[in-house]
Amino acid sequence: MPHASDFRTGRHVVYSLTAHLVFVPKYRRRVLTPQVFEILRASWQAVCEDFECELRETGYEVDHVHLLVGFPPKVSLSTLVNSLKGVSARRLRAARLPDVERKLWGPHFWSPSYCAVSCGGVPLEIVKQYVAAQRGSSPS
Repeated sequence: MPHASDFRTGRHVVYSLTAHLVFVPKYRRRVLTPQVFEILRASWQAVCEDFECELRETGYEVDHVHLLVGFPPKVSLSTLVNSLKGVSARRLRAARLPDVERKLWGPHFWSPSYCAVSCGGVPLEIVKQYVAAQRGSSPS
């Protein structure tokens, strides 16, 4: 289980939601450099603040990025992803970096696909055992 300090509270909710996100540039081009990543990271931080989310960790390889984001239950993960990708792409295009413009033309920076994995807490099998051990439970 998450530690008590990992939980957040809202008016009528206690939660601990974390997603590991992976985004890939269009055509999986190798365009991610320290300069590009810094622009992306700053834009993700701003989006997370707007959505009342927490950008817990980021990392990259030359052809993909990883984000670890804590988010409240009022935020749709797909809406958050669309904003993270959209805002970061617009800010990067506004920077007009020659290497990026040479390798990626047109209005799009990111592939339309993404990977989202829920994470944190205990393994699913342990949660399943806990739920099954409650009174009045029945196997599904």
